[in-house]
Amino acid sequence: MILAGGEGTRLRPLTSNQPKPMLPMANRPMLEHIIRLLGDHGFDDIVVTVAFLANQIRTYFGDGSEFGARIRYASEDVPLGTAGSVANAKAELAETFLVISGDVLTDVDLGGLVKAHRASGAVATIALKRVEDPVEFGIVITRPDGTVERFLEKPTWGQVFSDTINTGIYVLEPEIFDYIPEGQVVDFSGDVFPAVLADGKTIHGHVVDGYWEDVGTLEAYLSSHQDILDGRVHVEIEGFEVDHGVWLGEDAYVDPEARVDGPAVIGPNSRVEAGAHVREYSVLGTDVVVKRDAFVERSVVHDHVYVGPSVRLRGAVLGRNADIRSHARVDEGVVVGDESFIGEHAVVNPGVKVYPFKTVESGAVVNASIVWESRGARTLFGRRGVSGLANVDITPETTVRLAMAYGTALKKGSVVTTSRDTSRAARALKRAAIAGLNLAGVNVNDVELATVPLTRFQIRNSGGQGGLTVRLVPDDPNSVEIRIFDSDGRDIDEAMQRRIERLQYREDYRRAFAGDIGDIVFPPRALEFYTAALHGTVDIPRLRDSRFKVVLDYSYGAASLAMPTVLAKIGADVLSVNPFASTAAAAAAVDDLQVRQARIADLVRASRSDLGVIVDPDGERATLVDDEGRVLTPDDALLALLSLVVEVQSEARIALPVAVSRQAEAIATAHGAEIVWTKLSASHLMDVASDGSIDFAASQDGGFIWPDFLPAFDGAATLVRTLDMLAETGRTLSAVVDDLPRYHLAHESVPTPWERKGAVMREMMERAVGRETVLVDGVKVLHDDGWALVLPDPEEALSHVWAEGPSDQAARQLAQEYARRIRQAVR
Repeated sequence: MILAGGEGTRLRPLTSNQPKPMLPMANRPMLEHIIRLLGDHGFDDIVVTVAFLANQIRTYFGDGSEFGARIRYASEDVPLGTAGSVANAKAELAETFLVISGDVLTDVDLGGLVKAHRASGAVATIALKRVEDPVEFGIVITRPDGTVERFLEKPTWGQVFSDTINTGIYVLEPEIFDYIPEGQVVDFSGDVFPAVLADGKTIHGHVVDGYWEDVGTLEAYLSSHQDILDGRVHVEIEGFEVDHGVWLGEDAYVDPEARVDGPAVIGPNSRVEAGAHVREYSVLGTDVVVKRDAFVERSVVHDHVYVGPSVRLRGAVLGRNADIRSHARVDEGVVVGDESFIGEHAVVNPGVKVYPFKTVESGAVVNASIVWESRGARTLFGRRGVSGLANVDITPETTVRLAMAYGTALKKGSVVTTSRDTSRAARALKRAAIAGLNLAGVNVNDVELATVPLTRFQIRNSGGQGGLTVRLVPDDPNSVEIRIFDSDGRDIDEAMQRRIERLQYREDYRRAFAGDIGDIVFPPRALEFYTAALHGTVDIPRLRDSRFKVVLDYSYGAASLAMPTVLAKIGADVLSVNPFASTAAAAAAVDDLQVRQARIADLVRASRSDLGVIVDPDGERATLVDDEGRVLTPDDALLALLSLVVEVQSEARIALPVAVSRQAEAIATAHGAEIVWTKLSASHLMDVASDGSIDFAASQDGGFIWPDFLPAFDGAATLVRTLDMLAETGRTLSAVVDDLPRYHLAHESVPTPWERKGAVMREMMERAVGRETVLVDGVKVLHDDGWALVLPDPEEALSHVWAEGPSDQAARQLAQEYARRIRQAVR
């Protein structure tokens, strides 16, 4: 009777997709080694109990004929314990029988155990093993004649009266079933054997020689392989021993310029290429490829694994179909689950477990196990901070670590402003972030539920050293983002991002002493100061006299709490839509943006309003609707506001991303203004906008910056400043839009492997020889009647192409031409 129903939870992620008895040991399932051991001792009638992923066992072993045995299966729908599992198959057990676990590694003399049982005349005989550390096992106390006196399950050291442990190998008589109640969870050592002793029956303990190991942990899994290779346990290793301690499977190939140091196993049809070095105690499964200059030491590699050039594996276990790309490093104690991907130059640090089907991006440094997370990112920060699935990628634990790393990057005693949006996820994770900051010795000013612009303003106004806000990701209610700001309220720069990443990857946190743990303060007048500062940048009497009518959609966000105070003093008649904070409503509204835009347009026309505005839930970006009910695209809105700015302010300096239409430069030049081109990243745009000489800045996604108030995107400021400029010029927004020049832009995205991005940019530069180029961000090539910009995506394996031409068709053709060049460079 083989017990093979265990899940092997301590061995996960190796057992996430296969039952523990099917884990390979020297390229054969543990259960197969047990069946072969039984065959060596004359057992040819076998019953296997199965539960977790039972079909894998049934499919592999079938009826047992291939292994010289008759195998039947007893299914266990619910866990019944060791004795309950055996009782579940008692119809097959009418005579003396042996019980053994299918997930141990052993070569004990089972025949000798049976002989000892028959000689003892006992109801049960237990195979005992002497071990150095018996605390983790069940101890069996025996009398001098070998009969069992009592059992101690997982004793303390004060209860250790013997070094003989229960191996879980038993020889039993059928009368044992009298002590096993049906349909209940029953264990032999804890329930059945004590009941047998209490009934006055004899249980014999037989001390066995030979090897026995409960392969219950990942450490034991690796050490068991070393014991096999050292010959401490007798199991059959598939293949031929071609050198001392080096086994080579059928059709395996080792290049003459490769090096294999025994003991090691190279599985069937595996390849070890020139320059590769497979060191001692390494086991390669079937169809494993080890590319040139790779290094493998004390590692177990399961079937169909790819180990790329110059990869370093040391003391690791790789699951089936894992893909380890060039120059990656997988360190001591790492387990990579089935079908996981480790990108180029990635580092998986000691002890990390990567669960099946996960991706570690190229260049990523992974310090914590990837269990539920969707991926291991190559960089911690993305375009808008740190983001991921709420409570999956971004958990309280990861949030505390991030906040501690950020706090460590600041001086002890610094002040950080924190805020959140309306979501419960953000509320919970913000509390975790505050805890991390405080524990790193940083004080917190918590403005609680607030817009991002209000948070940025509070940082500047309070003289703090930084800020942190937790919010739902736009357009994805299941994901959150943690955004970090500097002392000016801007997104932190790349140098600070890298510093925080280094601290987190090294787990090099400052842990404040009890008296230095930071405090939490709730600033009472943050919104009042914000409102006063914004009003100070416009002409309030002129706005009141204009008596504007506005339709305003708050998008169920935090802006609904801040903007009424801002609008109260400018004398505007405001028709509010979605005027309350609601996470559920905001999430539902994500999918019907066009419907909402059409509704605002209808309301503007019906109410004869001067302006319609849709502010995003974070209060940063704004969609404009003119007085005729036309919804402006982000590029239309950018050019319209640019036209108003250069009209009301002479010799203005404007900061714009390099992908903006050249018509922006024409508008600016006509009014004596100057364009300062920036990178496409919001952080760089804010950085340029804060240098003191910029009057207006804008992105191409509805973000507008008014640097004399706040060098960051602000939807409320955009609304107020737009009304102020309309009042000053006496124009309507529709008139401004009607006067805009026509422009024709196109965009293409091309899949580009990370390792080819550099080659793509080199190719673009080489093919641009003879043409004027702009190298602010990517490669912008100027043509006689337009331009094309090629820019690698910082987060995904993509390259982007933007192009402008004299017509939509010409712009599209130019973008497609550069996309074709990228595809050629990628090949």
